[in-house]
Amino acid sequence: MRRNWMSFDTQRAARLALVGLAAASLAACASRPKPQPVTPPPAQPQPTQPTPYTPPAPPPVTSGILPGSVQDFVVNIGDRVYFDTDEYVIRADAQPVLAGQAQWLNRYSSVRIRIEGNADERGTREYNLALGARRANAVRDFLIAQGVSSARIETISFGKERPIDPGSSEEAWAKNRNGRTAITDGAR
Repeated sequence: MRRNWMSFDTQRAARLALVGLAAASLAACASRPKPQPVTPPPAQPQPTQPTPYTPPAPPPVTSGILPGSVQDFVVNIGDRVYFDTDEYVIRADAQPVLAGQAQWLNRYSSVRIRIEGNADERGTREYNLALGARRANAVRDFLIAQGVSSARIETISFGKERPIDPGSSEEAWAKNRNGRTAITDGAR
């Protein structure tokens, strides 16, 4: 009989141990926070064509700049407009800059300018010189239409010879496709 009694106690102890182990496992699981599902960030749409370069906004008017000076023109008006690839049509974002140039030039009627047409590095030298000339003439025509005397304006094409960004990326090319208005005479 003793054997049955011991066997019963051993079985009882084993059952109690299993119940305790199950209770401890449940308690351990209950104290852990449930993992939150991770949602990936929304995918950014990829543009199909490169975005045209838009120049940064000009800095605020700084005191100490002499009105009618080259610095006044460059800082407060802007001396450069940008073009799309293989284009010489004045873009919508360039029109306010050129209108501001025309107003400034009409205010300071003794100032003479040179409009420099520029292109990016792609294409032949001849093609880029011709494209730069078309860009310079497009800027010239816009300023004349705004009342600036054609006698005060000369144009030149530098083609791809004077890049402002020496890189070979879309961003660099976008910067180099420009028309720059340089003051040559008459500024304070």
